Amino acid sequence: MSEETTAPLFALNADHTAIRDMARDFAAEKLAPHAVEWDRTKHFPVDVLREAAALGMAGIYTAEEFGGSALTRFDAALIFEALSLGCPTIAAYISIHNMATWMVDSFGTQEQRAKWVPGLCRMDKLASYCLTEPGSGSDAAALRTRAVRDGDHYVLNGQKQFISGAGNDDDFYVVMVRTGGEGPSGISTLVVEGGTAGMSFGANEHKMGWNAQPTRAVIFENCRVPVANRLGEEGEGFKIAMKGLDGGRLNITACSVGGAQAALDKTLDYMRERKAFGKRLDEFQALQFRLADMAIELEAARTLLWRAAAALDRKDPDATQLCAMTKRFGTDIGFQVANEALQLHGGYGYLADYGIEKIVRDLRVHQILEGTNEIMRLIVARSLIGGGK
Repeated sequence: MSEETTAPLFALNADHTAIRDMARDFAAEKLAPHAVEWDRTKHFPVDVLREAAALGMAGIYTAEEFGGSALTRFDAALIFEALSLGCPTIAAYISIHNMATWMVDSFGTQEQRAKWVPGLCRMDKLASYCLTEPGSGSDAAALRTRAVRDGDHYVLNGQKQFISGAGNDDDFYVVMVRTGGEGPSGISTLVVEGGTAGMSFGANEHKMGWNAQPTRAVIFENCRVPVANRLGEEGEGFKIAMKGLDGGRLNITACSVGGAQAALDKTLDYMRERKAFGKRLDEFQALQFRLADMAIELEAARTLLWRAAAALDRKDPDATQLCAMTKRFGTDIGFQVANEALQLHGGYGYLADYGIEKIVRDLRVHQILEGTNEIMRLIVARSLIGGGK
């Protein structure tokens, strides 16, 4: 991979700009006009997702051999920020689908890749990533969903929790299961295809945000899955999961940055029009300073995101640490900026029609998923302490 195709840290080349603008145009035309209504009705726009896939956004950093776009993690950060200008909820689901597609393409056999990757890149199948369980969120290595070998099948029993996109007709699950003893070395990765007997779902959860994508428990009761559906060898699942999460943390940060940028843009428009005490709101210096701080913090988050994405593309030794730093900082800043935007809108910010309160609700969960921000601090601290030995 050439230096030109990875990422300039402080400027975008023509290809980067074209990729970003393509995603921005899609967000403006296909997502933004419907985002508030989808949130209100809990509508999962599968047709629009497949339109995104037709533009190459379902296999962004998946190899070209079976239909992927073969772009970089830096390109993906640009895309997810741009999509989140229209709707962070839909952008975040596309991110999850991309992570699952990449896992199959990166760790699957040639036969598995040929079987599954083309349909995933078209979003014929909608992918979900199943790691979290009711009793093991941050402590993912303690997962208990058990897969017992029975001839040429595994028999799965257990439950996954908070699974985005679960329960659709055309679905596809990348599932972390315990095939061995306790701890990370006993975890393996299985693909469970939609319609498999013994797999069922909980009710669509009522959530604070992310209402335009379903979130359900995925329940396995003597669910038989072919051994041929295992990605990698037994015991490699935790490593696969963690490699996926590095990129997932960048993607969700990009969604936070994009959502917060949309909130800031809406605030600038509002303050140009709204008057108080005979002046436009944007003429008050105290409010100008608040806008400046929002823009400064958002740009700092974006710059760190670009730095970490470039490091992951290069496979730098400190890439995992940088991804954790980015996720902690960028998702915290994204929520803070969106929340400040709501405050600057006054009472109108609290109304659904303005779209600000939706962004605040959507971005709040980004501080929790893909590893809570407390866990991000732990990863960084351990890296610092370990590096000093």
